[in-house]
Amino acid sequence: MIIIKRYPNRKLYDTDAKQYITLDGITDLIRRGEEVTVIDHATGEDLTALTLTQIILEQEKKQSGLLPRAVLANLIQAGGDRLSALQRTLASPLSFWHQFDEEVRKRIQTLVKRGELSEGEGQTLLDKIINLNPMSGRNQQSLETEIERIISERQLPTRADLARISEQLDALTVKLNQLME
Repeated sequence: MIIIKRYPNRKLYDTDAKQYITLDGITDLIRRGEEVTVIDHATGEDLTALTLTQIILEQEKKQSGLLPRAVLANLIQAGGDRLSALQRTLASPLSFWHQFDEEVRKRIQTLVKRGELSEGEGQTLLDKIINLNPMSGRNQQSLETEIERIISERQLPTRADLARISEQLDALTVKLNQLME
């Protein structure tokens, strides 16, 4: 774990590298998979969450909408209850996942248009990211399998059962109408 000390003048110091570091530098460390902790040099207070929030804010400024508005609005509405807000956002209806997929597509298309990714690289990246979405592809199939299992355990009628019953009712209605004539 990398310890970053924040001094009263708001400068950040990487104690491992023994040099000052910027928010962009911390972002790079995190993207490389490093675990980073930011502490106040004077008080020893853990400032990691505050610093990560500041990084997200800077990314929002640079990238014009790193996170969907719905996610940000839910975090603000929850006030101090950040974790439950995030859980609610992530557990929200399928529209969230659809918005997520669309936002990923837009951003990758932008990178391809800028020439930062080739068409093939963009498609590969898109496929990898979309497959992380619990409501897409293979994950959707396992979710549907789990739903079918629960329906079967509880002996609830399936769509096929309801369609068959509907067809039988239609056939009975026709026969009744014939008998009444």
